[in-house]
Amino acid sequence: MTLDEALAAMPIVAILRGLEPTEAVAIGEAVVAAGISILEVPLNSPDPFTSIAMLASALKGRALVGAGTVLTVEAADRVAEAGGALVVSPNTDPAVIRRTKANGMLSLPGFLTPSEAFAALQAGADALKLFPAEMASPAVIRALRAVLPRQTRLLVVGGVSAQTIPPYLAAGVAGFGIGSDLYKPGRDADDVGLRAAALVAAVRQAKEASL
Repeated sequence: MTLDEALAAMPIVAILRGLEPTEAVAIGEAVVAAGISILEVPLNSPDPFTSIAMLASALKGRALVGAGTVLTVEAADRVAEAGGALVVSPNTDPAVIRRTKANGMLSLPGFLTPSEAFAALQAGADALKLFPAEMASPAVIRALRAVLPRQTRLLVVGGVSAQTIPPYLAAGVAGFGIGSDLYKPGRDADDVGLRAAALVAAVRQAKEASL
């Protein structure tokens, strides 16, 4: 599965911050069953590399699984060793981007300014994560898209909810990273599955309304 295929099917990245290995597969299956096929386990979760390895094995061929909050090249190496397919960061670090690509993974670094966006693309980023999205309105997205290469995929992360999805989609974003509206420690797979399904329905409704 490619990044374009996953985003075309459903432009949501499930951010599973705080995920425990004992629940990883059940939560992952619930998310994928709802229609989301990009899953991120932030590295400030308990034993994240074990969770990534379990999800990558269980969801092989059905989802792209990787890590978030990746801040060092050493962490990028460990994601690759765990079988991860993507590396997501809150910042733009060209060294991490280049190591991610050297390890054959997808790179989705975070940025907030045009300078960071162009630096990330020059280092080889596959898509850009605008973070935190609370600091950038849909009007900012339109301004960025006017200067970035046309094929650039922009995802927004931070404060994304069913209510904020339509205006961002209309502005031309390629996807959304959604965390606490989807998963928080203590929520079981059934609860997460229902939340995932509601978010998927909101995205589909917004896409249909924009046609």
